[in-house]
Amino acid sequence: MWERDAQGPETRAALLERQRTLKMARSAHAYVRGNTLKFYEWLDGLARGTLPEGPAVWICGDCHLGNLGPLADADGRVDIQVRDLDQTVIGNPTHDLVRLGLSLASAARGSDLPGVVTARMLHEMIQGYALGLGEPEADEAPPEPDAVRTVRRRALGRQWKHLARERLKDVEPSIPLGRKFWALDRAEREALDGLFRAEDVRRLVLALNGRSARAEIRMIDAAYWMKGCSSLGFLRYAALVRIAEPDGKRKLALVDLKEAVAPAAPAAPGAEMPSDPAERVVAGARALSPNLGERMLPVHLMDKPVVMRELAPQDLKLDVDQFSRVEAVRAAHYLAYVVGKAHGRQMDEAARAAWRREVAADVSRAGEAPSWLWTSVVALAGRHEVGYLDHCRRYASADAA
Repeated sequence: MWERDAQGPETRAALLERQRTLKMARSAHAYVRGNTLKFYEWLDGLARGTLPEGPAVWICGDCHLGNLGPLADADGRVDIQVRDLDQTVIGNPTHDLVRLGLSLASAARGSDLPGVVTARMLHEMIQGYALGLGEPEADEAPPEPDAVRTVRRRALGRQWKHLARERLKDVEPSIPLGRKFWALDRAEREALDGLFRAEDVRRLVLALNGRSARAEIRMIDAAYWMKGCSSLGFLRYAALVRIAEPDGKRKLALVDLKEAVAPAAPAAPGAEMPSDPAERVVAGARALSPNLGERMLPVHLMDKPVVMRELAPQDLKLDVDQFSRVEAVRAAHYLAYVVGKAHGRQMDEAARAAWRREVAADVSRAGEAPSWLWTSVVALAGRHEVGYLDHCRRYASADAA
């Protein structure tokens, strides 16, 4: 079976492209999540001034529903933060708002909710975002919607055995080859073996969850990981690491290694960012999502920039199949609040206050979203619907052939 054999680059690339095409054809919301390039192609065509220009801060760049969720810090404390920073740049925070609005509108359509609910969602988004731009240390979080509260409760109760059974299908120290995990060739395995002998990698692994700095680590298994959508076609590996404590106890860690590439999201004019893509991703994560950023390390693997991080059992994504009317509006408010906190912690008090006034200036008491957000999301939703149907037609034609 092809799943159990090491794949050459050409064979693997063809398989990954087919899988990416299939995943994006599953629903209009999946197409929106997986097509960041189309989003920024559209934004690039806008006249300057169409969208508000916020303070230049690190933004997610791909701020959709699936990229928000519970994340554990190095000590196991859990917060809802941005969980994927592949597209992060120092840019216009409005781009994250429009991207989140499009994702929410797409999810609402997938839940067969009427357009009036989408209008209310976008209005609540701005309200939540403005609240998040308050004092960074203020304890004023709005009530969590059911979708967030449920996934947080799941995260808080998870331990290594849950991660092992979910990702590895067993608690035994090996990665099961199959549909998700593919065998490595000799060059890949040797490169990974060498990487886990590096001192900075050892320090990263031992910095988490109270592990002893005197412990030893060793990679005991690794595989190519067919995961995600936009990342398909780039390097992606899972490595299983054994940690030997000085007292003789042994633990396991699962490490995710993901190639970092140039972002589609546009940077603010004059923004100073690391030129190395992996260093850029880690810098953005530390600014936007401290829980995640402190667990990440930029490295190079086979001459490619790669971001590595240990997967924590508490790291989960929001995966909403169906929204009710009430939950859709609550989720919009709360998730925008999370994004506002991520942006606001990078601004001083004066900048936060000024940006809060500007972004909410066009919000009416009648529950309407600002005109720039509404028109942007409506235009993008139309373009993505056309793109999605064309994508499905092409996929169906290729599948039939």
